[in-house]
Amino acid sequence: MRLSRILKRKRYIQIKLKKINTNHFELKVAINGVLGRFILDTGASNSCIANDLAEKFKLIVEDSETKAAGAGATGMETKISSKNKLEIQNWKFKNQTLVLLDLTHVNTALTEHKAKAIDGIIGADVLEKGKAIIDYKKHRLYLKKIVFKF
Repeated sequence: MRLSRILKRKRYIQIKLKKINTNHFELKVAINGVLGRFILDTGASNSCIANDLAEKFKLIVEDSETKAAGAGATGMETKISSKNKLEIQNWKFKNQTLVLLDLTHVNTALTEHKAKAIDGIIGADVLEKGKAIIDYKKHRLYLKKIVFKF
């Protein structure tokens, strides 16, 4: 039996990923109803958005004491935004916290490799919530549907 069928039975949603020139996977994500371009980064502990896009994604932003570090950059100032609606195709989470930081160094590296700039990064926090399974061969991300209890 195929992986996609097994996971569909277990209430997973299949999401197509696009492999870009840097070998990252790109995906479309809607934050608060606004669609953006994101890369999938299993090594990023938190999902984040470029700090200059807060208004575009309708984020309510608060100051943060936390400094961010990533590939090629350390000690970056951050802000935080809570209670955001995140949608990746049919997978939805209604209370997503996002870190806002300067993604200039990431976008510079992407554009130098002839890839398009991104709005943000989907990190391990979302992957963990969705009990993610990544099929690298078929460029698919599977996230388990979250059932909200009211």
